[in-house]
Amino acid sequence: MQYTAGFGRTAAALATVLAAAALMTGCTPTGDGGGAAAPSAPSAPSASSAPSQPAEATPTGGDKGGTTGGAGGETKKPCTVDDIKVSEGHQADVRPPGTGTGAAVVSVTNTSASPCKVYGYPTVAAAGNGSPDKNKPLATTHTGPAATDPVLAPGARAWTKLTFVQVQGEADGYCESGATPATYPTAVIGVLGAGKHQISMDDGVFAFCDSKVTVTAWSSAKPS
Repeated sequence: MQYTAGFGRTAAALATVLAAAALMTGCTPTGDGGGAAAPSAPSAPSASSAPSQPAEATPTGGDKGGTTGGAGGETKKPCTVDDIKVSEGHQADVRPPGTGTGAAVVSVTNTSASPCKVYGYPTVAAAGNGSPDKNKPLATTHTGPAATDPVLAPGARAWTKLTFVQVQGEADGYCESGATPATYPTAVIGVLGAGKHQISMDDGVFAFCDSKVTVTAWSSAKPS
């Protein structure tokens, strides 16, 4: 009986130990396999908390960088009297009605081996054959867009248009204003910084009813 009682006490103590172990197991976090979960690794810092890297500067001045020399290195060298040739006058397609010339187109050509620039508006004077220094200056009025001062490559041209009150009628003709008509076989065209050039008309003569002429600035676009 003592043996039985001792066995009962031993069994009771063992049950108590097992119950405590079970209680401890229920309070311990477990992993997927039912064992104790491994301690979690510290989380990586977020992108916002990481130190920022300085932005890399974008290089300039390369193939796609800014321009050099201003407008592609455009020359500012003015044309001189030795650089150009002024053409004969040609009757403009658009001119005042009547039989006189009324409007003439004149061009200047760069005959030199390097680019040069023509500036502003021409001056105009009426003259006889062979006497460019004995001429009658005409009062000029500027018209059209502001001067663009075109750069002329070797062989390139710029144009101006001269418009004036023309003689009406046939033969000697007449002026509607009552003024006496004046005809001149040539005109003297002044190019700013590039001298004065005597030209004739390629068809007829210059015929004026007064001493005025309207001129456009030198332009790389041919006027009508």
